[in-house]
Amino acid sequence: RPQEMKLVVCGKGGSGKSTVSALMAREMAERGNKVLVVDTDESNFGLYKQLGLPQPKDFMDCMGGKKGLGERMRKFMKSEGKEKLSILQDFSLADIPAELIVGEDGIKLVAIGKIHDYGEGCACPMGALAREFIEKLKADGMHVIVDTDAGIEHFGRGVEAGCDKIVVVIDPSFESVQLSEKISEMGAKINKPVFFVLSRMNEDAAELETLVDKTKVAGSLPFDREVFKACLKGEKVPQLSEMKPIVDRLMAD
Repeated sequence: RPQEMKLVVCGKGGSGKSTVSALMAREMAERGNKVLVVDTDESNFGLYKQLGLPQPKDFMDCMGGKKGLGERMRKFMKSEGKEKLSILQDFSLADIPAELIVGEDGIKLVAIGKIHDYGEGCACPMGALAREFIEKLKADGMHVIVDTDAGIEHFGRGVEAGCDKIVVVIDPSFESVQLSEKISEMGAKINKPVFFVLSRMNEDAAELETLVDKTKVAGSLPFDREVFKACLKGEKVPQLSEMKPIVDRLMAD
């Protein structure tokens, strides 16, 4: 059985997290691995398109939707000691209702929950559910790739607690470099290894390699016109050969 990994992919908004998650999943699946992609970004609807899959229903629907999940969270917050309740118990992929999973060719996709309507409230219940989902999921030989929402709010929610490694997607911008440093600090505090993927690299962006910790760089992905067009049109992203050494590094370390 392959050594399973739970990878959390994070970074600033627009850095290419979903694209990297999709490319990584496809590369792992092409090697014969089973991969589960977990979409925890409540406001981005593009990941399923980049994987070439239909849109999945929200996982939180099986918890009674946002209202039912909120009630469960309130009980969770009030419980103490031996009576401490969990939002989820330990579970495997087989325990998830089939209608909440989409997938093909070794890649399955689950979406924790999305903001669908005006005024429906904050995404905090979804963040709590995402944390529990990652921590309680028994991978059973699968690789799990978690696509997060922009920024570092998910660190505040403790989403990374259940992961094995943190992958930071860095685009050629000062904000992205700054965020990578902050995520590195947080990763060190919770004893999780942090890796960088430099995104949308070209001649103008070459200096980015000098602004980040080289020891953490798993690899670089070029600015690719076909990937750009696929993302623009909402189509399945074409695989990039540059993803191979990145996955090699993540699997080796």
